[in-house]
Amino acid sequence: MKRSLLSICIAMTCISSYAQDFLLLSTDIQDGKQLGENQMQNGSGCSGQDISPALSWSGAPASTKSFAMTVFDPDAPTGSGWWHWTIVNIPKEVHELTRDAGNRNGTKVPGGAVQGRTDFGKPGFGGACPPSGTHRYRFKVWALDVDRLPVDRESSGAMVGYLLNVHSLASAELVPIASR
Repeated sequence: MKRSLLSICIAMTCISSYAQDFLLLSTDIQDGKQLGENQMQNGSGCSGQDISPALSWSGAPASTKSFAMTVFDPDAPTGSGWWHWTIVNIPKEVHELTRDAGNRNGTKVPGGAVQGRTDFGKPGFGGACPPSGTHRYRFKVWALDVDRLPVDRESSGAMVGYLLNVHSLASAELVPIASR
């Protein structure tokens, strides 16, 4: 009995060592580090640029049919956080978003992808501008089990978040911070 259990554990270790990790990377932001001026809001007392960072990912499950990206501030003093960006229906062949892909005119969004309405009231990336203290900004890529989510430019962050959780195969995130 002990021998077969040991064999199973060894086999599981071998299998897990070959499993590829789903990773989110950026040349513009770092986990646990202060966001730069480019990713800060231009408004509400902040003088940033509202430019979404360059983001890339690898290691998604083989069964992935599309991707999504969200940026969420769980520390916003709203009782429900703050959605800074949602972009869904990113084709499975796409593994990066260029710097400023989240611009509000949508000119850099990958073909077929849709930016939903943020808590700023419109689609597109809205930069960080915490009212006080230090806030975490969860940049999260989602690997999904569907080609398309039934959302449009008016879909709220809460609706997008719900659909992402229903259809998620895997996710990876970077969590930079912002203080002022």
